[in-house]
Amino acid sequence: MTARLNLFASPVVAKAAKQFASASMTLIKGSSLPKATQDLVLLRASQVNGCGYCTDAHSKDLAHAGESAVRVNLVAAWREATVFTDAERAALELAEQGTRIADAAGGVPDEVWANAAKYYDEDQLAALIMMIALINASNRMGVINQMPGGSYQPGQFG
Repeated sequence: MTARLNLFASPVVAKAAKQFASASMTLIKGSSLPKATQDLVLLRASQVNGCGYCTDAHSKDLAHAGESAVRVNLVAAWREATVFTDAERAALELAEQGTRIADAAGGVPDEVWANAAKYYDEDQLAALIMMIALINASNRMGVINQMPGGSYQPGQFG
């Protein structure tokens, strides 16, 4: 399986992708949101969207950061798992609801937001919103372009 096209062959798209990646890295490196929470959220949204490339990348990033195989493998079934903190569970729920926004007539339910707000301050919530939006955009690029999973190496983008 190969991608439909090389998005970076277009100078305009390559420039936009660099800026997109820069926005993501600003959040990842600058947010006080725990790194494990960030990666769990990115993985869960990627799973929901069926993006092979992003699921590969974020699961490998979690493992590379020292997360146990049990936690990485149970992200897809986090509701039925005992290995996540209440704060991580709130972030995973927010990520799912924000990813499945078209499935919910009213958007993200107030109770999901209130639960996340119990564990995260306003800066962290803002970072979560932006991360969820950016990973959903990344997932859509990957799915539309049929970016295959399996070849990602942790740290390959800096």
